Amino acid sequence: MEGFAVYILASARNGTLYVGVTNDLHRRMSEHRSGAVPGFTRTYCVHRLVHVQLFQSLDDARAQERRLKKWNRAWKLALIERDNPGWHDLAEDFLK
Repeated sequence: MEGFAVYILASARNGTLYVGVTNDLHRRMSEHRSGAVPGFTRTYCVHRLVHVQLFQSLDDARAQERRLKKWNRAWKLALIERDNPGWHDLAEDFLK
């Protein structure tokens, strides 16, 4: 994967959500899942990749991350339900 990814992680269906941005989704998912970096996702076991948007520009990716972080929970849940109604872990699709 080239470029930048804005992603949403969930602890479970309708569970705790986390919005992030990275230039290396594979590395970042490994960090989240291993608990290598202390913080929110390790504390609340938020490891399931449920939404990904890809961007060529870091500025565009960061702008989208900021927008999503300002969204209320219902809007984020609706976005996930629209694109991933089964709340499947998308890591397998994006990390091949």
